[in-house]
Amino acid sequence: MIDIGLNLTSSQFQNDIDNVIKNALLADVSTMIITGTNVEKSQKALQLALQYPDSLFATAGIHPHDASSLTPYSTQQLSTLLKEDKVLAVGECGLDFNRNFSTPEEQLSCFEMQLELAVELKMPVFLHQRDAQSDFLRLIKKYRSGLVDAVAHCFTGGQDELESYLEEDLYIGITGWLCDERRGKELQDCVHLIPDNRLMVETDAPYLFPRNLKLPPNPLLTGKKKKKARSRNEPQYLPHIIKTLAPLVNKEESELTLLTVENTQHFFRL
Repeated sequence: MIDIGLNLTSSQFQNDIDNVIKNALLADVSTMIITGTNVEKSQKALQLALQYPDSLFATAGIHPHDASSLTPYSTQQLSTLLKEDKVLAVGECGLDFNRNFSTPEEQLSCFEMQLELAVELKMPVFLHQRDAQSDFLRLIKKYRSGLVDAVAHCFTGGQDELESYLEEDLYIGITGWLCDERRGKELQDCVHLIPDNRLMVETDAPYLFPRNLKLPPNPLLTGKKKKKARSRNEPQYLPHIIKTLAPLVNKEESELTLLTVENTQHFFRL
């Protein structure tokens, strides 16, 4: 299995990265792609990929939350990172008008810069969108003919949004959001519409712990430690996402695993 997006540079992993990777490999998650969300974390993602060359790769980008950090120097740094062999895609980039940690104007400028880089370098893009559908699609349409490939990372929407992305020939990344009976119903109802050759899976760890996953009892974990274990997602839980997704797309788990691996290898040129 391949996890196309995890935030291994998160402080939540700083003390046990070795164990996180070991547990993922034991769960047959053989390849993990670390998401770069700003220049500093993209550099750290590359360092980790070089440290664990058999199982880790990275992306490099500036998340819309960090769009205000964009400078001519950071653009140059990003361009340099994207030329590294272990860096496979531009992003995480896009628009997030839900929280506006950076202004919409800053986000639009930063997103467009990264789309231009992706076209110039002939690299796929790893996309984020929240509450910015109109502007997001406008820019995707503007650059789509020049983009080699693009994936809507951590897709959590419904049928209308999904169909608008498929019309632009985007890949769709499915996370543990699918495993949430409270919030994931809309996604569960439309995920079968994703063509076989456009489907990929990811954990977005440490976020989006699969809500319907029951961890085996651990007598060493009580109280706050037990709650913390359930709140931190890890790449080792990717098989559970596959298990939840398989019947919704009318596939056996083994068949779904194979096609998502093939799609991922094609998308990231692995």
